[in-house]
Parts: sequence; structure tokens; C-alpha cells
Amino acid sequence: MNLLDKKVLLAPGPVPVPPQALLAMARPVIHHRLPEFSAILEKIREDLKYLFQTKEDVLFFASSGTGAMEACVANLFKSGEKVIVVRGGKFGERWGELAETYGLNPVYIDVTWGEAVSVEVVKKALADNPDARGLLIQAHETSTGVKHPVSEIAALTRDTEVLLVVDAISALGVYPLPFDELGVDAMVAGSQKSIALPPGLSFVALSQKAWQRVEENNESPRYYFDFRKEKKALGKATTAFTPAVSLLYGLSEILNRIKEVGLPRLFAHYKRLSGACRAGVKALGLELFAKEPCEALTIVKVPEGVDGAKLMKLMREKYQVTMAGGQAKLKGKVVRIAHLGYQGPLDVIVALSTLEMALTELGYQLPLGAGVAAAQKYFLETEEE
Repeated sequence: MNLLDKKVLLAPGPVPVPPQALLAMARPVIHHRLPEFSAILEKIREDLKYLFQTKEDVLFFASSGTGAMEACVANLFKSGEKVIVVRGGKFGERWGELAETYGLNPVYIDVTWGEAVSVEVVKKALADNPDARGLLIQAHETSTGVKHPVSEIAALTRDTEVLLVVDAISALGVYPLPFDELGVDAMVAGSQKSIALPPGLSFVALSQKAWQRVEENNESPRYYFDFRKEKKALGKATTAFTPAVSLLYGLSEILNRIKEVGLPRLFAHYKRLSGACRAGVKALGLELFAKEPCEALTIVKVPEGVDGAKLMKLMREKYQVTMAGGQAKLKGKVVRIAHLGYQGPLDVIVALSTLEMALTELGYQLPLGAGVAAAQKYFLETEEE
């Protein structure tokens, strides 16, 4: 990287980190058992409740979001138990892989990639499997950009013995997912999405129903990811094991900023960025992939005749803009433009202009500048709250 290279990160994790958080993480590391650090943990403990919109404690671990997903499977279920898994993308598949790894009996609801699961289909799966102990789903499937109807599904499980376990890694803080109000039993998040920190922290909120299941489960093996150990430690303003001290400095700063701005403004911000980006994509005559898209990112179908791998490489190497390509069966077929982390309107303009120039350079005919103009118009007509 030389003096003239200015890189722009527009991928759905890791994401751009605000300078205030970077400065906070640059502070000298202190010992994690000191009263000074306990005070930081106490503040984080209360501020996480605001982010998740819950009265319950939110546990956190030094891992990526997948670690928290695994922790839910290990703590909430026993080998041989049946769980229903919504599988409509790469991360829905991950729930299934984790369930199989721990010896569970997963029943799959397979959903076409790019579409949200039907509430009626979930309702039927629950009726057909009265012995199911859990339902595992994504709030937002990051690989396809689809938002699943978690609120409606929670209404189906709220008064049953089924635990609703939600991967909200790329959804928490993007649109309303009030944990207590929804009646979700476990919700997972990670630091590297809307929380706008580097990877390395994961979070789990648990309902009282879920905690009862944790306390009853003495069969499933777990050590580091033992919810009981972490809850006991958190009650003493500490952690069961060595925490990611510098990341927690950054988390404390980010949570302060989130409370300062307020969740409603944060949700409106993401809605505005995604709305402008989609207006730009449509103005270019390109097609969106997700039928029920989430505000976290915009997924664009690679036009027919364009090499998706060459497109991603050109944007990354020539224009220094990193977006994300497709995963698994979508590899080379889509471009994922994230709106997560430390981003504003001009990042959307950069994304669209880069996409326009790269497609034009690869020989695809489009109205150069139309996407940028449509996004500019959208921003001018929708004021930031």
C-alpha cells in the first residue's frame, strides 16, 4: 500500500470502525481483574441491555459470532434432541452444521436463496414436529440479504416449550429487534457488523425460559462457552476467562455513542443508506437479489455476460473498494454492498460509482452516472433524522 492508495471497505464484516472507537482501543491495556476494569464491565453490562432492548443480562465472549452460535447449541440442547432449522443461505446452513456436530436431530426447512421463510411453513413444521426443542433461524441471512419474519415466528413459539434461537449478527442495531418484546429465547450478535468494531466479540441474550433449559442441561459438553460460568462471573463484574480487553474498550465507546444517538435514529440511518443504494441500483437497470431485503446490505445480481470474479477484483484492485461477492452457490453471481459500521451517504455514492465504472470497463452497457444521480436525489429528498 503506497501513499496514493485510499482503501474503502464496504463489506458486511469486518466493517469500517469509527475513529473514536479506534482511539479507545489504542489505550494501554490494563489487567482484567482490577476494579478499574470491573467498572468498565458494569457499564457495558447495562449498555448492552439497551442495545438488545432487554432486562436480561447479555453474555459476551472473545470469539466471532459463530462462537456464540455454537455456544447456544451447546448450552440449550442435548444430543439426540430435535431442532427445526431454517436453511435459506450460508448461515442457515451453519446452524444445521452446528446442530449435527453436537449430535442433535435437525429437521430442515429449506428456503429458496433470496426469499424469506413463510410463517405458514414454519407453523406447519412446528405442528408436524411436536417434540422439537428448538427453532434456529437468522434474523437477516447475510449471504442472501434476506430478512426473515422473526416477529411473526416468535409469536408461534413464545408460549411453547420450543426455544427460538435467532442469529442477529448482521441485524442487531440495523432495524428493530426488541428482545423482550418479541419473546425471542436466544439472540446472537457479533462485534464486526452494526456494532462497528473489529471482529473478536460475540454476544448472547437469553430469556428466562432459555436459562431454565441451560440449568437443566448437564449432558452437553462445554467449557469456555459455558453460559453458567459466564453469568456467574458477570454478576461479579468480571469474566470467567481472559476477556478481549482492548475490544471491550472499543465496545464501551461504541455503546456510549449508540445511546447518545438513540436506536430509532440508528435504524433510520440504515434505512436511508439502503434506500438510496437500491434506488441507484434500479436506475442502472440492475436487479436486486433479495425479495425481502434487509437494511444491512444491498445485494446486486451480476449482469449476464459479466464475469463476477473479474468484477470484484477490478473494484478491489483498481478502485480500492472492497465489497463482498457471493458465497457458496452465489459465488460469482452477486455483489454484496454493505451499509454496516461507520458509513454515511457518501459511502453509498462511492459504492455505486465504483460499480458503474467497473461494469463499464468490463464492457457492460449502462447509463453511466445514473445510479449516483438516483442516490443523490434520494438523499436530497430524505433528510437525516
